[in-house]
Amino acid sequence: MNILVQGGRVVDPAAGTDEIRDIYVSDGRITTADDFHADRIIDAAGMTIIPGLIDAHCHLREPGFEYREDIVSGTRSAAKGGFTTVACMPNTSPVVDNTAVVEFIVNKAREKGYCRVLPIGAATKGQKGKELAEIGLMSEAGIVAISDDGSPIERADMMRKAMLYANQFDLKVISHCEEMSIAEGHMNEGIVSLELGLRGIPAVAEEIMVSRDIILAEYLKLPIHLAHLSTARSIDMVRQAKARGVKVTCETCPHYFTLTEEACRGFNTMAKMNPPLRPEADRQAIIAGLADGTIDIIATDHAPHHSDEKDLEFGLANNGIVGFETAFALGYTWLVRGGHLSLAELLSKMTSGPAALFGLGEQKLEPGYPADLVIADLDTSYVFDRDKIAGKARNTPYHGFELFGRVLTTIQGGKIRYEA
Repeated sequence: MNILVQGGRVVDPAAGTDEIRDIYVSDGRITTADDFHADRIIDAAGMTIIPGLIDAHCHLREPGFEYREDIVSGTRSAAKGGFTTVACMPNTSPVVDNTAVVEFIVNKAREKGYCRVLPIGAATKGQKGKELAEIGLMSEAGIVAISDDGSPIERADMMRKAMLYANQFDLKVISHCEEMSIAEGHMNEGIVSLELGLRGIPAVAEEIMVSRDIILAEYLKLPIHLAHLSTARSIDMVRQAKARGVKVTCETCPHYFTLTEEACRGFNTMAKMNPPLRPEADRQAIIAGLADGTIDIIATDHAPHHSDEKDLEFGLANNGIVGFETAFALGYTWLVRGGHLSLAELLSKMTSGPAALFGLGEQKLEPGYPADLVIADLDTSYVFDRDKIAGKARNTPYHGFELFGRVLTTIQGGKIRYEA
């Protein structure tokens, strides 16, 4: 199908453009107006056209936990949120630690998915931290990084081996920064956990591992990517390391710049996650890290759960929230409308930042590039309704929030994957 997207404001940070123009789509790519005949015209007047978003960190749950989410439902939700590419973590059952599981995910996504899926392989077999996984073979099968996300690589010698071996295949290690010996708890350790009578997780549980991995990266002169950072000290350590030339990148998630530990009051399990929500000072530090470029990527950490796993007493409920359908709107509402980032800066952290992490090359809304683009309404507010989520799970703390930045249409590979 030839598609003409007409009259929208095109904001493309990779190309450095912000202008009103038409976009022509043919054979899965953006083309020129020469000899173009449109099979479908989309009127985008008054709307904003942005590059397709890339999520560097999500959980699609398949194989093994399809009752929570699967590749079809997860990618359908991702497309509704404006994502044309997502990278899924390996903590499935079986774990993504061999070529068979990698190939299953790649083939299922290609045949039935609503967006492109990039598997992330486990760093160690079974994510047990004892023996390296089949990294080389998985690289040939299509993984784009390795991680034991969901669990840290606790032993420094194993992290060192993973970094050295992954580098041979031009893969990054994504580190889940958590010192497990002091991380046993249910929410951030502080005044709110004390008042609720819940065992707390201290900020240093994250920061100790951030420090260790930065030191390893500096010693080995190899890159490391730090996942879902949530504390002021973590961000400051990354900032200082970058100033020294350490090859460290990092990400945060929308819940860390929009919510605080106060959201856990009332024993609200929709606000239970790992790392936990932190105090206001940490939230402000996350925003500052995004604004000054310390934080490279905004990822969703989309973590769907069945209602039976969340509708429990706080200490028994699973960690995690769904994030595909709120990520861009939260970023636009809190960061752009809040005056902390420009739209182009927000988009860079959700497009070119993840693309660089995975070595995907440039993504531009220019002729010759893949037709991955999103049409969004930035000016009209809407109320987020969890009952309208396109995925299986409903575990979100944002039900009833008034947001800006509603996705109207998602086009991936020249095909309309979502349309409001």
